[in-house]
Amino acid sequence: MKNILTQFSRLFVGILFIISGLIKLNDPVGFSYKLAEYFSEPVFNMPFLEPFALAIALFLVILEVILGVLLLIGYKTKFTIWSLLILIVLFTFLTFYSAYFDVVKDCGCFGDALKPTPWQSFTKDIVLLFFILILYFNQKLVQPLFNNTIQNSILVVSYLLCFFMGYWVLNHLPIIDFRPFKVGNNINEGMQIPENAPKSEVEMVFIYKVNGVQKEFTEKELMNIPAWATFVDRKDKVIKEGYIPPIHDFTIEKDGKDFKEEFLNEQKLMLIVAYDLNKSSADGMAKMEALHKKALIKGYKVIGMTASSPEQIEAAKKQFGLTFDFYFCDAIALKTIERANPSVVIISKAVVKQKVHYNDIEDLKL
Repeated sequence: MKNILTQFSRLFVGILFIISGLIKLNDPVGFSYKLAEYFSEPVFNMPFLEPFALAIALFLVILEVILGVLLLIGYKTKFTIWSLLILIVLFTFLTFYSAYFDVVKDCGCFGDALKPTPWQSFTKDIVLLFFILILYFNQKLVQPLFNNTIQNSILVVSYLLCFFMGYWVLNHLPIIDFRPFKVGNNINEGMQIPENAPKSEVEMVFIYKVNGVQKEFTEKELMNIPAWATFVDRKDKVIKEGYIPPIHDFTIEKDGKDFKEEFLNEQKLMLIVAYDLNKSSADGMAKMEALHKKALIKGYKVIGMTASSPEQIEAAKKQFGLTFDFYFCDAIALKTIERANPSVVIISKAVVKQKVHYNDIEDLKL
């Protein structure tokens, strides 16, 4: 019985770590955004780590895959199980922190393929911790499946495949797109809220300064506010989250007006997406004006989309000789559209037809 439970734990943990790691390795940039969220001031306040978020993301996801492979083949059992235990304790702490303090809504455990709630992620990690502890206390039952030569060969091949996959998706696009802006999706449909969808429950909270200290009062507690208290602010507290459409916070704004409906009705629309012009690839931006002119000849409406300031837009247009107009959209929404900065998206009547990394502009079919 002990051996059966140990071998089941071995398979369960190994396969789950490989699947979880590969999903994130398919989109390491997306996972790095989650890590940057953890490093941000409102969460752990470690902004000095934000520039290294992508490198840390790549290290963690490759480590996940490799440890899963090592566990399945029984390679260096003690090292592998100890590493898994340390990793799952770290993940469990992060998911608990996210859930308890309600800071990071999505831990990114399975990328955009599956989005469990923070408490569901924490529960998943507790289950994994349970099975890893079984492995820890029964390490002698986790025996190698092959001789040393084959084991080492599997390890080397796994490393090479992971590094190649990481290199490929960083220089092109995710192999599988799980995001709501993937090719074939209709943006208008992605923004719709079903009639019977659950609505958010929001409670108004009033903040008053009482004897020099700020205190919060709900609507039911308004009668308890002292007469000498000074009003400070009012905020809405979400009691229960309602339905959030897959595509939200998507705008095409200019001079305070949203042109989203107008542009999404275009038969031939090219979006040049650069969420942050200061961080965009110079090589990529240098290709955009030539692409713009080529697209105009083919009858396309071409616009840029960014979350950068008007000053940054003007500086970029001057630096790269860009003649198309830029429109504003939230940075998070733009990061969701595409990971490359810049990237190109072709839309027809609100349907995403093509998406390419700036390294793959020659693959566009206009």
